[in-house]
Amino acid sequence: MRCPFCQADDSKVLDSRQTENKMAIRRRRECAVCRRRFTTYEKFEEIPFMVVKKDGRREPFSHTKLLAGLAKACEKRPIPSIVLEESALTIERMLRDIYEWEIPSQAIGEAVMERLFQIDEIAYIRFASVYRQFTDIQKFMEELDDLLRRKNQPEN
Repeated sequence: MRCPFCQADDSKVLDSRQTENKMAIRRRRECAVCRRRFTTYEKFEEIPFMVVKKDGRREPFSHTKLLAGLAKACEKRPIPSIVLEESALTIERMLRDIYEWEIPSQAIGEAVMERLFQIDEIAYIRFASVYRQFTDIQKFMEELDDLLRRKNQPEN
């Protein structure tokens, strides 16, 4: 690993640890030439994950966009940001397990709805109203009825 200070090619690893989310390795290094210390991160290279939109366009999957959607639905709700981040990671992991290269945008929307159903009913309805594009009160009431029915179902 090249030293960022003197550009020497020789350094030794002093300490290695997993990051908190266990998605990377943090290495503390020391340059053999200038003796300065620096930190590097080793992360697996992910396969580019493309989202296929309703109109057929493709765009790269964005964890930031997923998290922003969750945050918008949960705005002004008593939901800690760590819950949103963990939810986004869980949704992304689940989608990567199911889809290899491309994922329909509808699958992302459904996964977000399922997760929000578990987290907060109001956030679920907020997201559903945008995602399902309610055009009248009847569609909204149908979604509320579905929410109540699912909530009252006994768990297996």
